[in-house]
Amino acid sequence: MTFPNRLERFRTVDSTQRVVREWLDAGTPEVAIAVAGYQTAGRGRLEREWTAPEGAGLLMSIGFRPVELPARHGWRLAAIVTLAMRDAAEEIAGLKDGTLWLKWPNDIVAEGPHSSLVKVAGVLGETVTIDDFVESAVVGIGVNSDWNAADFPWALAGAMTSLRVLAGNRPIDNERLLDAFLARLEPRYEALQTGLFDAAGWSTAQWTTGRRVVVQIGDETFGGQATGVDPESGALLVRTESGASRAIDSGEVIRCRVS
Repeated sequence: MTFPNRLERFRTVDSTQRVVREWLDAGTPEVAIAVAGYQTAGRGRLEREWTAPEGAGLLMSIGFRPVELPARHGWRLAAIVTLAMRDAAEEIAGLKDGTLWLKWPNDIVAEGPHSSLVKVAGVLGETVTIDDFVESAVVGIGVNSDWNAADFPWALAGAMTSLRVLAGNRPIDNERLLDAFLARLEPRYEALQTGLFDAAGWSTAQWTTGRRVVVQIGDETFGGQATGVDPESGALLVRTESGASRAIDSGEVIRCRVS
């Protein structure tokens, strides 16, 4: 398999998710990747807007057609994208291992002032299933790569950062970041195709483990201690304040906040 089979760069596009989904629907073989310098209608989970100044972020969507990947494991596609990007980002930004973490269910984060979390990247996975298997999937990722702190939106400045900021204001080359990401994604995807998933790596990278979280599911909000993640279902495991154990599926969650 050629990896990736298709890679196209767009200076401006409404959404790389739309582009890649249309490719897959038209029969384009995997792995298909659209990269954009700027998105006019980028989005994250729950239809939240995702935007970044032109060239300040690495914005892309990756299309997969996995062979016999059970639908219950479809979340692992987004997980391997996230893990590959975390490792690539630490290398290209010259960061120490463990500078970047995963915040369940879909963010790459770093530690900010006073042990707060600041967001570096967000991931969005969308799958099409047939007969309990994943027929195709599009995983979008937006990385705050070469974004100057002075240009952060004032309403989000306290909750976000960029690789440039973490690297001491050293410029980040998006092409180098893309190459490093692809070099790490390919072996992870090849392993997943054979039924192998780095459950230990995914679990140990979770910032939430051992910390108090507040979870919102529909109209229900509850707090508790995150005790880990389930490598089979991808669920967040929480011991609630009443002492009960709950497994929280990412598809149900509106918000998960570390308190």
